[in-house]
Amino acid sequence: MSPHSVIAAPATSGPLSAIENAINSVFDPISSAVSGFVFAEVTVLGATFPWIVAWLVIAAAIFTVYFGFVQFRSIPLALRILRGRYSNDSDPGEITHFQALSSAVSGTVGLGNIAGVGVAVSVGGAGATFWMIVAGLLGMCTKFVECTLGVKYRDVHEDGTVSGGPMHYLRKGVAERLPGGAGRVLGTVLAGLAAVFILFFGVGGGNMFQANQTFAQLQSVTGGDTGPLGTDGAALIFGIVLATLVGAVIFGGITSIARVTSRLVPSMAIIYVSACLVVIVVNLDQVPAAFGAIFTGAFTGAGVAGGVLGALIIGFQRAAFSNEAGLGSAPIAHSAVKTRHPVTEGYVALLEPFIDTVVICTMTALTIVIAGTPLWRDAQATVLAGGDTPDGVLVTSDAFATVLPWFPVVLTLAVVLFAVSTIITWGYYGQKAWCHLFGRSTVSERIYQLMFTLFVVAGSVLSLGSVLDFADAVLFLLALVNIIGLYLLAPVVKREVRDFHAKLRSGDVVERQKT
Repeated sequence: MSPHSVIAAPATSGPLSAIENAINSVFDPISSAVSGFVFAEVTVLGATFPWIVAWLVIAAAIFTVYFGFVQFRSIPLALRILRGRYSNDSDPGEITHFQALSSAVSGTVGLGNIAGVGVAVSVGGAGATFWMIVAGLLGMCTKFVECTLGVKYRDVHEDGTVSGGPMHYLRKGVAERLPGGAGRVLGTVLAGLAAVFILFFGVGGGNMFQANQTFAQLQSVTGGDTGPLGTDGAALIFGIVLATLVGAVIFGGITSIARVTSRLVPSMAIIYVSACLVVIVVNLDQVPAAFGAIFTGAFTGAGVAGGVLGALIIGFQRAAFSNEAGLGSAPIAHSAVKTRHPVTEGYVALLEPFIDTVVICTMTALTIVIAGTPLWRDAQATVLAGGDTPDGVLVTSDAFATVLPWFPVVLTLAVVLFAVSTIITWGYYGQKAWCHLFGRSTVSERIYQLMFTLFVVAGSVLSLGSVLDFADAVLFLLALVNIIGLYLLAPVVKREVRDFHAKLRSGDVVERQKT
């Protein structure tokens, strides 16, 4: 199952259609082979699911136990660090803890939080919401581990800029943990693969897919094929405008990106969560029954294919695809933080799956379950009978429309904000992967940035289904590579935790009081 939920893309015609068909024909066999491996399904007690989901969730559970349930014990500390209580402007790095968190969240919060959750509660029932929350809570620990490593092994350049992420902690950390030639070779290979995977997904899923879906949503609410955005020319103009906006941000580097996302992420979260709360408040009398359905469905799986295991798997799958814990992408943004203590950013990073999955995904699910629309009920019945998976956007939009008939406008605004923020952040991730592969220089960075903005235009006019399916598969290949490294380097993170808390006890690190 692809991690993305797709809004029906606008159809291309003429020369554009010929170009799209030619590209897809080349990628079809490649995409089928790679996707077939990455999303290959295994069956347990009658329920089927992609093995990569188990890979991610099992790692999250192991890290949670290994680090003593750090995500539950450390939220107050994480919030103090987020507020800058243990940081100074003179610390090495480029951005604040809050800006690093905003930049990383902007890369994960997207269409999956809207459409993907609609699919999850249709296929897995209300009970999938419970397991989605559980998986999100477990994923907090994976983010803690990988983002601590991101800062630990980052490169701080002479001009003060920073490069970090799996390309760095896999190369340097694995060589450190496995001394000798074998460690260096393994670390270099894993780092190189991580860079290739990040670069490809950054251009495909993090860029072209987002641009394509943004235009599709705008076209839909303005009259579809017969509306003002119903032509290939309109898609091209939209792509040029979007590329200009994105380019204006990513050409400024992570400081520019952080300035934008630190404003954009809170704004889009407030808009979307507020809309959810309106539906919930209007249907306040349905809230107890909805929570009862979520809890009961989690342990009975009533009305769900595969029963309780089916609800559990769908919930875990949605969470894994949504918050990207363990994929290695977020440490690139978190590595740029201003700090002298790597584990401080690990604490901040564990808040990311909480925001993405436990808050935003759960609010979407609650809204759908509480509204209880006939469309959602029919979608559940269709899936249970072996029918097609529903359009998640329609399921979510219909729930909001019970209270807000004009909600498609809000949904469009949310899709646009989520997509633009995702494109911006993945532009930065891709740049760091590009520089790892082709060298870090002003010329190299400008070539990449120009190429990335051109792909924004391409994504607006071409849907390129096979290319994007391949990009999805590549992103989760990154998880395979990254988590191998996390297992090897977990003792390094544990040492960083002990060192930081020893400095807190000794007074070497003192909490600053905000005035």
